[in-house]
Amino acid sequence: MNLTYEQARAFLAEAGKKGSILGLSTMEQLMETLHFSYELPVIHLAGTNGKGSVGAYLQSILLEAGYRVGRYTSPAVFEELEVFRINGRNITREDYARMMSQVKNACDILVSKGGPSPTAFEIETALAFLYFAEEKVDVVLLETGMGGATDATNVIPNPLACVITTISRDHMQFLGESIEEIAQVKAGIIKPGCRVFSAWQQERVEAVLRAVARKQRASISFVDKEALCRISQRPGQLRFSYKDHTYETSMAGSYQMDNAALAMDVAEWFLTEHGLKNEQVHELLQKAVAATIWPGRFEVVRENPLWILDGAHNEDAAVRLFDTLQNCFTNTRITLIIGVLADKEHGRMLEILAPLAEEILTVTPDNPRALDGESLKKEAMEYHRNVICCESLEEAIEKCRLKETVVACGSLSYLGDLKRKLEQAWIEKR
Repeated sequence: MNLTYEQARAFLAEAGKKGSILGLSTMEQLMETLHFSYELPVIHLAGTNGKGSVGAYLQSILLEAGYRVGRYTSPAVFEELEVFRINGRNITREDYARMMSQVKNACDILVSKGGPSPTAFEIETALAFLYFAEEKVDVVLLETGMGGATDATNVIPNPLACVITTISRDHMQFLGESIEEIAQVKAGIIKPGCRVFSAWQQERVEAVLRAVARKQRASISFVDKEALCRISQRPGQLRFSYKDHTYETSMAGSYQMDNAALAMDVAEWFLTEHGLKNEQVHELLQKAVAATIWPGRFEVVRENPLWILDGAHNEDAAVRLFDTLQNCFTNTRITLIIGVLADKEHGRMLEILAPLAEEILTVTPDNPRALDGESLKKEAMEYHRNVICCESLEEAIEKCRLKETVVACGSLSYLGDLKRKLEQAWIEKR
């Protein structure tokens, strides 16, 4: 049966009701039913924060070097089909429906034989594999959804490289309470003999990653924190140096130095392995880093008043956003809009960010896992006197019309909606 685009989306939505189920058995059975051969050239990315940004830098670099790049990210934030991209372009509706028809057929066969019914993430991951294989991309940048060892993407047996971004406390109900337990799960993407690149990590995390790499006889390297230096920073521009070379990026969050450095370590290895000389690589890196764009990461979406969207949604990300705001703004009145999911450490986020705000507006993301804005307001009032719960994003936008600087943070699940409504509000104002 060939699905229409609408039918394909409805099938995925129905599968989404199952929620998240970790483990590789269902995914392995689904891919076996699809007769998939796993010959994709994959760079596999795991971590708590920064996967999207590191992937964006890597995509930009590899495109600049002339490669055809497939990229799989999750979840969608701004556009439904943005999770499947080749050379920065979303999959078409026609290709999506055609690929989803193949996956649904395999799901039906699997269930008819008494097998499990795949989750939405497993279905999307299978679709990504089929799409990139059919399109014969040169490299696939493959992000885990959650965790690593038991993430559906981890059925890939022989990745070109494994990349581990910053690891911190998140998804504790699935991955473990301690930072060491979480690191152990994330390190599950490391395969025997694989080349591994990691962001700079806490000592306890680094120890876990090194132990796993040693057990797998895999070579691992970490971003050289001592070789990384911020030169200047303002909204829309970050200048920094890494290993005696200067770079500039429009992704101006302080944490982007770390993300870019990790991506450059991976790219330098990949490009020199494929014949480029060091001087060619560094020139290419400078150009590609400057051209990189990834929405929702300290993204300036309006300038008068200044509106910034940042997907900080856990303690570590909140600390990094705090650092960025301190460096970018002095004597500036900041209005903070925040919406979070109930399973996040929103108390710590509020404690960290509240001191920088003149006013805090809480909202309820359109997500079944969302914490309602009124409950978030009560928590925020422990750290700030001036807190307002907005019943809608439109109300939050209206309250900020005359503000000096607005920073919207928290769950990425509402930032896409906020950006669209903000754009509409300015169109109507004109």
